[in-house]
Amino acid sequence: MELGLITFADMEPETLPGRAINAHQRIKDLMEEIQLADQLGLDVFGVGEHHRPDYAVSSPAVILAAAAMVTKKIKLSSAVTVLSSDDPVRVFQQFSTIDHLSDGRTEIMAGRGSFIESFPLFGYDLKDYDELFTEKLDLLLTLNKSEKLSWKGKHRASLDNRGVYPRPYQQNIPVWLAAGGTPASAIRAATLGLPLMLAIIGGMPQQFAPFINLYKETAKKTGKEISELKFGVNNHVYVGEESQKASDEFYPYYASMMNRVGRDRGWPPLTRQQFENSRLPQNALMVGSVQQVIDKILYEHELFGNTRFMAQASIGNVPHKLTMKSIELFGTKVAPVIRNETESKV
Repeated sequence: MELGLITFADMEPETLPGRAINAHQRIKDLMEEIQLADQLGLDVFGVGEHHRPDYAVSSPAVILAAAAMVTKKIKLSSAVTVLSSDDPVRVFQQFSTIDHLSDGRTEIMAGRGSFIESFPLFGYDLKDYDELFTEKLDLLLTLNKSEKLSWKGKHRASLDNRGVYPRPYQQNIPVWLAAGGTPASAIRAATLGLPLMLAIIGGMPQQFAPFINLYKETAKKTGKEISELKFGVNNHVYVGEESQKASDEFYPYYASMMNRVGRDRGWPPLTRQQFENSRLPQNALMVGSVQQVIDKILYEHELFGNTRFMAQASIGNVPHKLTMKSIELFGTKVAPVIRNETESKV
């Protein structure tokens, strides 16, 4: 099973109008996180896209291009590219360029995004939410297969035997479909033959077993062998040397982030008791000691048989020093055990 990290590059919104002091530091810190993950031998690092004052990255491709030049082995992925409000031609060109800079280590994780700010920002109507993604994903996948193409769409100018360059260093850029658990996403990914990444950000992982089973069964109907499927899960993760200390360190920052997002979505404030309940063995939040995080990752692997696990390891505004320590523990203590346990069962 591949092991990696995901970040949305959460940050404190700027306090001085017109200045980007916090973003500057957060992006510098992010580059250190990616370099550490590479040095620790983790398999993949994903960078998300948001267009809000509490996140530092609106252009994952730029960050990943920079990361390509300071890393050696780790795969570099968006997490996600909000394809509905972007241009698939430019996305393909940008990631093809990263593929050359990284000697073939780039991936695209395409999704519709968890926030909607990019739609009005780039002139798209939310009533076209599903139609935009379907059409643009089709174009991206067609670009990935064909150097020259003719293509017609509703929301983007058609192409008449046009070439798109540069072509990637790999034969094709791996494209994953990111999902939050809707059955339509599982069916779409399986029907298109795409690897699937499921975000489990709350609740009980076992609730997502029907979603993964739907993906597997749909893929089988299209002629795929289960052994050929690639699919991953993503959880919120914070690793500490001691369980209670990890909880105490992480809770204030996590609660602040969840409550900030919750105000937009109508969620009630997160209490400490709810947070602690989320840390229970059967629940999704992976915050605690090395052994607790190992147990939860292996539990999900037993449920799903996933081929990739991604830890969302810099959440809220956890101080950079603590995030780096958590990543170090994940890479040096958690990852070796997970690899040993999962490889021995193959």
